[in-house]
Amino acid sequence: MSLPAEFHEIARRVNNWGRWGEDDEIGTLNLITDAVVREAAATVRTGRRIPLALPLKQDGVQSGLIPGRVNPLHAMVQINQEIFGPGTVACSDDAVTMGLQAGTHWDALPHVSHSGRLYNGRPADSVTAHGGAAFSSIATARHVVSRGVLLDVARAHGSDRLPGGHAVTPEDLTAAEELAGTRVRAGDVVLVRTGQVGVYLAGDREGYAYPSPGLSVRTPEWFHARDVAAVANDTLTFEIFPPEIEDLWLPVHALDLVEMGMLQGQNWNLEELSTACGESRRYSFLLSAMPEPFAGATGTPVAPVAIL
Repeated sequence: MSLPAEFHEIARRVNNWGRWGEDDEIGTLNLITDAVVREAAATVRTGRRIPLALPLKQDGVQSGLIPGRVNPLHAMVQINQEIFGPGTVACSDDAVTMGLQAGTHWDALPHVSHSGRLYNGRPADSVTAHGGAAFSSIATARHVVSRGVLLDVARAHGSDRLPGGHAVTPEDLTAAEELAGTRVRAGDVVLVRTGQVGVYLAGDREGYAYPSPGLSVRTPEWFHARDVAAVANDTLTFEIFPPEIEDLWLPVHALDLVEMGMLQGQNWNLEELSTACGESRRYSFLLSAMPEPFAGATGTPVAPVAIL
């Protein structure tokens, strides 16, 4: 099934190809300038640090819905081994096998393609089995530190969690922005809270995956208008699942990553942050969300921290 005209119309309006040059590989991360980081640092008032990552463990969020995306398989490769001889200092080492997008993660720009193309018009077949992504791999996103803004859509709806069939719209984002008391601006990293991660935290991994609230196909235009640098939320699929338009799978991924060149993150735990922001009535903060620099990778685990 080909992508519908509605998708291509939105794609045309949000397209950033060539905006930062034909050789650009980092897309909207270009919007995080030195001035943006200085202003972000100035938001720190108390120094309170709130971790936003889920634990990496074998019974993590993956339920088999996405082929090959396995939860971390952790093994000890040496335990108290005196590798330099008897009586020397003993070492313990670990090894992990996992899908790079298995837990709290960033999607790199080549994570999806459409119509045979990646961000900035690169060919989709530049992602290969042996080399991974030749362009815009997650290793090119070398520093993701900026002002973070929590758009607590669930709280704006007067709820702990949006229902599974709720598509987060631009109107929802604006209502959450008004609740936050700050306007999202160029270079911000926006965190959209639906409350869905609470389903996983309560022990229902399958219910967390499906059905799930998530971003509507209309939201990329809102992020494009605000010149947002990156977006993350607290769901498995990022966008509403099942999709709001029948048989149109992952259109928000394609619009964000391919057309805009905007990093997106999933499985972020925004519950403690929501409580802290609600108590302080302050929804902007310094956000450190550095990707692990896997060369050629189309995604990476991340351990983000909000600093209030």
